[in-house]
Amino acid sequence: MRSKKKTEPVAGSSEIFNALSLLEKEHGISMDFMVDRIRKAIVTACKSSYGNEDCTVSVDPAKGLFQVFLNKVVVADVTEPGREITVENARNIDPTAVEGETVPVPTDTKNFGRIAAMTARNIIRQGIRDGERSRMLQEFESKHQELVSAIVDQIDPRTGAATLIIGKAEAVLPKSEQVPGETLTVGSHIKVYVADVKETERGPRAIISRIHPDLVRRLFEAEVPEIYDGTVEIKSVAREAGSRTKIAVLSHNSDVDAVGSCIGAKGMRVNHIVDELGGEKIDIVDYSDDPCKFIASALSPADVLDVLPAEDGSHACRVSVPDEQLSLAIGNKGQNARLAARLTGWKIDIKPQSGFYSEPEQPEQEPVEPQE
Repeated sequence: MRSKKKTEPVAGSSEIFNALSLLEKEHGISMDFMVDRIRKAIVTACKSSYGNEDCTVSVDPAKGLFQVFLNKVVVADVTEPGREITVENARNIDPTAVEGETVPVPTDTKNFGRIAAMTARNIIRQGIRDGERSRMLQEFESKHQELVSAIVDQIDPRTGAATLIIGKAEAVLPKSEQVPGETLTVGSHIKVYVADVKETERGPRAIISRIHPDLVRRLFEAEVPEIYDGTVEIKSVAREAGSRTKIAVLSHNSDVDAVGSCIGAKGMRVNHIVDELGGEKIDIVDYSDDPCKFIASALSPADVLDVLPAEDGSHACRVSVPDEQLSLAIGNKGQNARLAARLTGWKIDIKPQSGFYSEPEQPEQEPVEPQE
């Protein structure tokens, strides 16, 4: 192919680059990505308008140049105007052009037919959508299993689902992932946990939650420096969102009190988290590799007298508590025992001290399974 004769850029080139620059700035879609889509759109338009997809798109963002050349074969007699050019006309572009060679013919995109132009616009629009999907996917994946700040943009009055703005992306917080009894308001700032990221037909989707147990884990990591630096470790979390959470912690430094670090001076650290969760109660207990000690700790605030593991080696045990603390150990509607079972992974059968070795007169508590 002969060298190209200097030509004028496509009309509106500067406007195109200004638009692409704005798209990159406001929506995070890279200029290179969109230039590639525009190239493909022009090739499609050339094929539709001229029956010739052999074209060259010259782009120089630094200089604001955007030029389109339709490559045509030099012939004596033109039978396919979209693919061929006469020797005389070819030499107006390249004085040395001879028959049989190919010359790049400057093309004004304004000459594209209506259908071709519409097709090109659709490809560019699809490119913008693809760019948005790619950017959103990258943004969500970077926040996977992390705590993020979000702004409530709108609330569906029918379903109660809230649309949130996270950075430059949007995500939907379903009613089922909202804390029971919590009222969200448009414009308010909230913390959510990105539980998962999925690619769907409608684009990337972040599965976000306000009720996930790891939301509490991440809040403590952000609030307690000893957890952030690894001195204190969160071993497990059990949660019934909007009501109560139990969290087990372990110190890797004998001089550092794990529970005290999480509570903070005058309860400031844990109170910040309680406020973020709308008043949800939080029990912070010591973790132990000794399951009996851990189970006793997990049933706090009740005092445990004895923990007797099952003889068959299964994760099941019988727990003895003072008679007057039986209801405290079990909790309202069994919540304390239920959360302790989830926290420890043990099946817990709580008995009053008076009825541990003999059949008690009062009804006993059913064993609590550790599963959700």
